[in-house]
Amino acid sequence: MTDTSVRIDGNTLRLPGGAAVRFVRTLRLPETGTHPLPPGLGEFPVRRVSDYPDTVPEQWRARGGVMLPVYLREAMWLSFGGTVEPAALQVGVGKVCAVSGKPWSDRLARDPQNYVVLPRQPWLDGINSGKGTVRQFVAVPLGMGATVEGQVTGEEVWGGVQLQSFRLAEERLSEWRRAQQRMRSAGGPAMAYGAAVPMAMAAPPAPGGPPRSAPAMGLGVGGSMRQEVYRDERPLSDWADTPAGRVFVHLVTPPEWRRITGEAPPPSPVDRAAYTRAGLPWFDYYDQDAEDVAPTDTLEGVKPVGEWLGDDHEPWQQPAAHQVEPLGDAPGKPVEDGDW
Repeated sequence: MTDTSVRIDGNTLRLPGGAAVRFVRTLRLPETGTHPLPPGLGEFPVRRVSDYPDTVPEQWRARGGVMLPVYLREAMWLSFGGTVEPAALQVGVGKVCAVSGKPWSDRLARDPQNYVVLPRQPWLDGINSGKGTVRQFVAVPLGMGATVEGQVTGEEVWGGVQLQSFRLAEERLSEWRRAQQRMRSAGGPAMAYGAAVPMAMAAPPAPGGPPRSAPAMGLGVGGSMRQEVYRDERPLSDWADTPAGRVFVHLVTPPEWRRITGEAPPPSPVDRAAYTRAGLPWFDYYDQDAEDVAPTDTLEGVKPVGEWLGDDHEPWQQPAAHQVEPLGDAPGKPVEDGDW
């Protein structure tokens, strides 16, 4: 029987079929202009919801999955480094596809494409909102209409992030594995993307009273950056018809993280102007051989969080040309799933 379990490896989510996802803290971009890729400033800690049955909200227990702490208006990106075999990964923000803008689906689709191809896609910093650009993922509370979910569907019901992975169809996966074996036998580098490491166990549940409701968080959008969402070069028939695994990622405010887990949340986000003044790098990634997925009208029309929450007056300093670095041309206990 095929294992459909999602597991936590340190702070990496490992979905069935080898897809690996990390949530990375980053600098929030200004909401005007188009910018280089901001740096990674460390991983968000990830914990299983089921490890805290006495302190998580009841609704979270019903949905299962994992949780991570994020500050209001903090930005994040998703890293797929460590993916070991080809996978099609759907990314939802409040059950709206971050690639197509369409409602969440249990099937892969084209025209518009509703997934990213791993390990071809190294990361995803936001929703697919313009030709060769994305709008940055930024955390906001539900109930104001600022989330992608609220703007696209008119409701804010789910929040969080949803991930769902598909393997190659059995015959295509066997062909890929044989090709990898031939490359290894010939002494060439196989297309391996990381190795398994021991699984980290979550901290024990924090003592306290009965579960209560928690402030719900979702993802809105911030500034625009240069990043391509690559079009799948395989025919859709190369992929399995049904998902290999899925996981619901709850976003937790820092005070709730401390209450639920008993752990201190990460420090508040880095000031972006201070980062740039220090001469630290920004990044540019371009692959001239790849074809970008065209944006949809739905996602192009999503407004940035500043139009809902107001300008926070955080200063901005444009990085100098020498600070923008080109990047390319070119096990543990399972996470419990639930109803969502």
